Amino acid sequence: MTSAPQLLTDPFLQLPTENSVRVVWFTEFAGSKHTVNYGENLAQTARASTIKLSRTREDQRSHIGKQAGDGQVYQKPVWRDIWRHEAEVTGLTPGVRVNYRITSVREDGESVSSDIFTLASNPKPGTPLKILLTSDHQLKPMTAANLQKVVETVGRVDAVWFAGDLVNISDRASEWFDDTRGGAFFPALQGRANYEMNHDGVKTSYTGGKIIQHAPLFPCLGNHEVMGRFQRTATLDDEFNDTIPRDVAQRLYSGKSLKDNSFNANTYEEIFTLPKSKTGGKRYYAVTFGDVRLVVLYATNMWRSPYLNGKYKGRYDEITQDFNNPENWGYGQLIYEPIAKGSQQYNWLEAELNSNEFKQAKYKVVMFHHPPHTLGDNIVPAYTDPVQIIERDNFGNIKAVRYEYPKDADYLIRDVIPLLEYANVQFVLYGHSHLWNRFVSPTGMHFLETSNVGNSYGAAWGERKREVPSGYQEEYIISGDPNGLEPIVPTIAPLLGENGKPMPYIASNDITVFSIFDTATGTVSSYHFDTRKLDSQVIKFDEFTLKS
Repeated sequence: MTSAPQLLTDPFLQLPTENSVRVVWFTEFAGSKHTVNYGENLAQTARASTIKLSRTREDQRSHIGKQAGDGQVYQKPVWRDIWRHEAEVTGLTPGVRVNYRITSVREDGESVSSDIFTLASNPKPGTPLKILLTSDHQLKPMTAANLQKVVETVGRVDAVWFAGDLVNISDRASEWFDDTRGGAFFPALQGRANYEMNHDGVKTSYTGGKIIQHAPLFPCLGNHEVMGRFQRTATLDDEFNDTIPRDVAQRLYSGKSLKDNSFNANTYEEIFTLPKSKTGGKRYYAVTFGDVRLVVLYATNMWRSPYLNGKYKGRYDEITQDFNNPENWGYGQLIYEPIAKGSQQYNWLEAELNSNEFKQAKYKVVMFHHPPHTLGDNIVPAYTDPVQIIERDNFGNIKAVRYEYPKDADYLIRDVIPLLEYANVQFVLYGHSHLWNRFVSPTGMHFLETSNVGNSYGAAWGERKREVPSGYQEEYIISGDPNGLEPIVPTIAPLLGENGKPMPYIASNDITVFSIFDTATGTVSSYHFDTRKLDSQVIKFDEFTLKS
């Protein structure tokens, strides 16, 4: 007899409208029938459509089954068959929460059902909402603890805004579904994680929180949702790092697929059902949710190592052994989607900021991945297209390939932020540097980076400096916010530095942070939890209020 069928995930909610919402889940079998039962006594039924994910694989570095990232099971990338099921639940009344349960029937007639959860359509303006603000989970050590404390502290949230970097390697299936270390993306957000933390010999296991079974998830693309050239390298990690600009791919691989030979976000786009813009599809979009107009941008670039001639493709230079092999170059921190003035995305944003939906919203919020203001390392160099400089000796041989990033051409600071200021955006949410810090512009626009769930790289503040090159045309900023704002010291209970003074940030691998936007009051509250102490309390340490 075959074993009983299993669901790969619980259901999660997507794309709510005035009277409907999508229910999505995954299995490792195609099945013969997949349904959602909902409403009173679960008497109503919605049939799901099914697709197979096209790029999901496992490889030498997967933590799955008996393999712990050591290549014992997989010696190369191997396809993993995963099916996605989506049903639209219709006929909903705004403000009325409805029970639902999913069922999948395998080809042999055996079935499996989820627990009963609740769903709702898009809330009407005036509805008080609590929205979780998060980013950069990436299977980091404190993610499960963080999400468990969200539910224990505030109960059920009404939506999740996720500012990019959901996983590390987007095409590695186990990072989304069942990494054996216990902290994969869906288990952590569905209360099915099993992540063990060990402090001073005391082990604590965290399950995450049952969040997205009840609340729609609105993500944006981070650099870790983007994969590089397809099947050109030995591991999925290498494939992730193997991105090149589209125009270079066109030159090197004329007539072949541009996506396969430069970069793609296929898995992210297949997993999520999101609002679509005419020019950007799911890559950038806008949605009204209760009193909020949320504008989601595709603002991220390829992370490259800041170290010169290091192990990885460089932020500022190419490694010597690749000088004569342009196909192997990294081309610096290339930007994935143009956002400079005059680009399709910029023009779309300009139109969106002039739309009735945007102007009429009580709260106007913009979310993207790359920080415009931060104490983190990843804000340097400027968010602009790398300028390649090739130096040659007297015989024409390459002696250096360098990249400059002109500060006065930073697309976010030069083009995007002034547009948002002019449109009276109250709040900009982002991630990328794995810390918590916030800023306020002279006009009162709030900036929040709330992405501290472990693997923090610290903050460029006080004695700690960023890694930047010397001898380059640009003067790269080693401390503070390169774009000129002073960080705000938390208003309620800031952590103290070694000098006993309040710190304007949290960058820790022991203390995790989450933030909640309460639309009833327009207040954004941030909380921290010390994972080292079993009896630690969740502490609200900062709060600010948006002007409505």
